[in-house]
Amino acid sequence: MLPNFPSHSDLCKIVVLNPKGGSGKSTISTNLAGYLASQGHHTALMDFDPQGSSMRWMQLRSDEHPAIYGIKAFEHDATVTRSFRLRVPTEIRFLIIDTPAAISVHELIGFTRGVHAILLPVLPSDIDIHAASRLIRDLLLVAKVSRRMGRLGVVANRVRENTLGHRKLIRFLDRLSINTVGELRDSQNYIHAAEQGIGIHEMPRSRVQKDIERWQPILSWLETRLNSPITERDLHVPGGHEMQEAQSELKFGRDRVLSGQLVPDYAEGLTD
Repeated sequence: MLPNFPSHSDLCKIVVLNPKGGSGKSTISTNLAGYLASQGHHTALMDFDPQGSSMRWMQLRSDEHPAIYGIKAFEHDATVTRSFRLRVPTEIRFLIIDTPAAISVHELIGFTRGVHAILLPVLPSDIDIHAASRLIRDLLLVAKVSRRMGRLGVVANRVRENTLGHRKLIRFLDRLSINTVGELRDSQNYIHAAEQGIGIHEMPRSRVQKDIERWQPILSWLETRLNSPITERDLHVPGGHEMQEAQSELKFGRDRVLSGQLVPDYAEGLTD
């Protein structure tokens, strides 16, 4: 089912997306929510993942920290309408959407239409890089996310520098004509923060200084995206003809998204 959730004109939406489980979507979602709330912004966190990791994080959050409005989008309650369950209060200005794993290519359209920013976390492993290449292909071909609008940003997640996995990931990201907006460390601080229902920016700065530095490029990119008004192109929903063309391209595959083309199959150029 497409997430056609009700919203309002002043709402800025950030989608954290990767159909592969374990990529760090909830970690990035909760840390973004914690950061925005700590800056005094009215923030909501919408969790579509049946595992409910973001909502468990919120349950651990104490009243000592700025409030975040939680929306359990994964719940199914026959006594209320879907629109009512997914409603976003009018005072909310920033909505972080934690998407589920294994969403279909058609569901990508619902999750990406009319959003200010799409963050794609990618782990430094062969399997994750391959999954990311297919996702980017689907975003560009089927969901018709525009590279020119610059709303899609890739985050290298749980990075350990000077490792083989890190080098492969950087090679892959360097070949994309898509923003690589930052690299986050493989740090125990994220585990400690999650156990307290807080974000990395809400921990003692002396303890997390290196991690906060890694967030700065991501936050700078997000600030630009959030201040960029939504256009008709951002709201475009692919029609039947476009979907047929996309399905045809997907069927015959071996496409490239590199240098203005479509993403290659991982095995073609990244395993040498």
